[in-house]
Amino acid sequence: MTEKPPSAVTGGHPIDSKEKSMENQERSKMLGTMSMGKLVPKVSVPIMISMLVQALYNVVDGIFVARYSPDAFTSVSLAFPIQMLMIAVGTGLGVGINSLVSRRLGAQQAEGARSAAKNGLFLEFCGAVMFCLFGIFGARHFMRVFTDDANLQALGGTYLTIVSVFSIGLLFSMVFERLMQSTGNTVLSMVTQLAGAITNIILDPIMIFGLKMGVAGAAWATVIGQWVSMTLGFTLNQRRNPELRISLRGFRPEMGTIRGILQVGFPSIIMQAISSVMNLLLNKILLTFGTTAVNVMGVYFKLQSFVFMPVFGLGNGLVAIVGYNFGARLRQRVYDALRVALTIAFVIMGVGLLAFQLAPQALISLFESGGAGDLTALGCSALRIISISFLMAAAGIMITVVFQAVGKGTYSLIMSLCRQLIVLVPAAWLLSRTGSLNAVWWAFPIAETVSLCISLFLFGKVNREMLKKL
Repeated sequence: MTEKPPSAVTGGHPIDSKEKSMENQERSKMLGTMSMGKLVPKVSVPIMISMLVQALYNVVDGIFVARYSPDAFTSVSLAFPIQMLMIAVGTGLGVGINSLVSRRLGAQQAEGARSAAKNGLFLEFCGAVMFCLFGIFGARHFMRVFTDDANLQALGGTYLTIVSVFSIGLLFSMVFERLMQSTGNTVLSMVTQLAGAITNIILDPIMIFGLKMGVAGAAWATVIGQWVSMTLGFTLNQRRNPELRISLRGFRPEMGTIRGILQVGFPSIIMQAISSVMNLLLNKILLTFGTTAVNVMGVYFKLQSFVFMPVFGLGNGLVAIVGYNFGARLRQRVYDALRVALTIAFVIMGVGLLAFQLAPQALISLFESGGAGDLTALGCSALRIISISFLMAAAGIMITVVFQAVGKGTYSLIMSLCRQLIVLVPAAWLLSRTGSLNAVWWAFPIAETVSLCISLFLFGKVNREMLKKL
């Protein structure tokens, strides 16, 4: 099969591109040869670091908006469910792309891997068009549904319109990150995420306060950060990831490849979107105990992101490793990858468990205005009870990642539904009928226990029907 000379795509020298292609082939080969004790950290740690930065950015971004005005913070909070949906689409499709690309690379199907990358970009573009249309025609109406306050409608409508219309930066940046992850080049993936996050953090105070743009400044800072990440991701993928270099000349969507991406990606989109539904329903339950209970839940989710984000980053790296070795029919390496990832996940969650058990007051007080009060008093019990589920969550998340990597996205969807809706919300509602707020927090350990049992059953099925046949 004849391909365009590398210099025609990148403007570089063919010899340099050949060397980079050889480097990339070695990096891809590494996924099938390096010991898992070295490979899993090598691939996953850069992703884990970048996701920690993302968690930190979300907190810092909220602080800047809140300091501008309470209404600004409220309006951005009301717009957040749509942003969560954008992230769900980008991340979900990215998982599908990563899984299919990794499996095709493992099966030595280089052209098939490139086709998966191009069709993945096409799907993300369709998502960007959908959100752009929403931003133009639906953003302000969305705000009017949630509030009658004219000021909140104006602020939230402005913010949501900007981030929706220009969402292509967010969606495309995720594709290029996943393409580099799928070949084991997670350092470059980390660089693109860091560049976007740092740009956003720097621009926030400048545009919100310095240029006195307020909420619009926060939106533009977010969009510019995403576009920086997208541009850098595209450049690095073209220059440093030649196996998956993108050329759209003569491109036509391939329904078979699109189905392969959506088979894993669509359930992942639903999994990500479930979080916003879960938050909405839990807040309605907690409102019966007062607004402080809702604030406790909000603080918990901010704090737990510093524990769960590294585990999710570990899972993102594991998708590429398991997908490659599954495609290469290297069964024992799939087992070894899961074993090493479980060990790392248990360590991370164990540290989080100790922190939440031993120092809940110090953690909660970071969000308490005017010293310790009801938030700290209620929050300490919440952190101690919910964190009991951390180790079970670590196992469930890693097993779910294996389902995604081998193409069983539906199993991942089942697990996410159990953890966040089917078990958690009904358990919380039933426990709330006791009249005790502390009883509600036990819904989290209950949901994780049930979900872990189901995940072990489904993993046994995958092991018998897929892994043992390799």
